[in-house]
Amino acid sequence: MQDTKLFETILGLQAPWHIARVALETATQRVDLWAEHDATRWPCPECQQLLPCVDHAEERMWRHLDTCQFQTHLHARIPRVQCPTHGVKQVRVPWAEPRARFTQLMERLIIDVVQQCSTVIGACRILSITWDEAWGVMERAVARGQARKVVRPMRYLGVDEKAFRKGQVYHTIVCDLERRTVEHVAEDRRADSLAPFFAGLTPAQRDAIEAVAMDMWDPYIKATREGLTNGAARVVFDRFHIMQEMNTAVDLVRKQEHRTLQRTTGTSVLTGSKYLWLYSRERLPEKHAQRFKDLQALELKVGRAWAIKEALRDLWHYESKEWAMRHWKEWYFWATHSRLPAVIKAARTVKRHLDNVMTYFDHRITNATSEGINSKIQTLKKTPMGFAITTTGKP
Repeated sequence: MQDTKLFETILGLQAPWHIARVALETATQRVDLWAEHDATRWPCPECQQLLPCVDHAEERMWRHLDTCQFQTHLHARIPRVQCPTHGVKQVRVPWAEPRARFTQLMERLIIDVVQQCSTVIGACRILSITWDEAWGVMERAVARGQARKVVRPMRYLGVDEKAFRKGQVYHTIVCDLERRTVEHVAEDRRADSLAPFFAGLTPAQRDAIEAVAMDMWDPYIKATREGLTNGAARVVFDRFHIMQEMNTAVDLVRKQEHRTLQRTTGTSVLTGSKYLWLYSRERLPEKHAQRFKDLQALELKVGRAWAIKEALRDLWHYESKEWAMRHWKEWYFWATHSRLPAVIKAARTVKRHLDNVMTYFDHRITNATSEGINSKIQTLKKTPMGFAITTTGKP
């Protein structure tokens, strides 16, 4: 088989394109291929109308998969057509996407290597490409994935915020809780960060949404109420964020009691106990069990706050909303009569949002999937290895 025919087969070229020339440079370990075409009519890239070639753009070069240890580069002059509707346009070549520097097969390899490497820089070193080239390939891959995305109904959504850097810089992340897919990413955590997502859905998609899990963040609540029919009834406040409120209250009680003990006695039994009070009952490590038991026996204020926090966790174990509401009333009375200001404040915060706390018993969803996706995003943030990433994904 001739070398031109070999590379035509490797590249999958078909008429009117063919390989006209092959140049091998052993000193630089490089193979260069020149593609040419036969006389034919070309489809306009916008409307697909078949038109004659009017001229050619300047010669372009694409990096292809290596031939053994030799880098392989494809050269061609792209035909241009003059469409009566869209004007002069370059036709699309079968081996690469518009404005790409690599053939499609090479871009596929780049994506595979990036996914398997711990850093983008590591993939660049293996493939002998630049940082900008790698990001360009990834951006095109994302665009292709979004273009192939099928419009489909989503029953349960999760809305969460993700801190992207220091200084209170957040992004809003929306995911499909059942399919575990990211559906929307927007800067900041305002109502207008979430509202465009709902506005972009079809009426059928909006009607299909049964519930949206989120934390008790007013801008998200506002956007959901305005973006969905009867949106207020579709909000489910995430149990883990509610418990985070209680953990914050417990920690505040500990801090205040710790300072009081140090001021009055010169020492404090609470020194080094911060994380003990943040554990749930069943997750307390065995090595800390005895010390925690000893602290509980001292009848400290933080011990009472921890007990109230643990009692609230039982709310989500009930099967019926009626029994859950009965538990809530008993718990709320205990919390608001605890004489612990931080606990009282947290209890009243939850009460203000009680209706959408109780919608959990209609849908039983949480934002655990969103938190898992946020963990993956955190891992991706580390892959640049010290390089700052902008919101467009470029360094």
